[in-house]
Amino acid sequence: MIAKDKLENETILKESITYVMNHGFENIKADMEGYESPKSYHKKGSDFIVTPDIVAEKAGRKHYFEISLKSSEPNKLKSKWRFLEVLTRMTDDRFKIITYKGHYKFTQDMLNDINLSKELIKL
Repeated sequence: MIAKDKLENETILKESITYVMNHGFENIKADMEGYESPKSYHKKGSDFIVTPDIVAEKAGRKHYFEISLKSSEPNKLKSKWRFLEVLTRMTDDRFKIITYKGHYKFTQDMLNDINLSKELIKL
């Protein structure tokens, strides 16, 4: 999600954190009150800041989780996903996308637009 959408969809973020906890992930960081905030990345020359929705560890490997919901600014979301995909490949981490009913087609279209092939976590 982009920062604007996080304020509106706090319950979905909580449900996603619960999902991550229930699947054995530890050291959970989330861009939400009550959790330590994940590391943010700032794009030079602009005001675009990338902060992953959820970062957790499992078996010594870092996993980045993004929550995919319909957005009024899909280009920012595409840029964020593209950046996180490159970052996780460089550091041998994992990047996963969580989506909810009613947002599956939007998510798949976004992934197709940026040529990413991901197995979606559907909640």
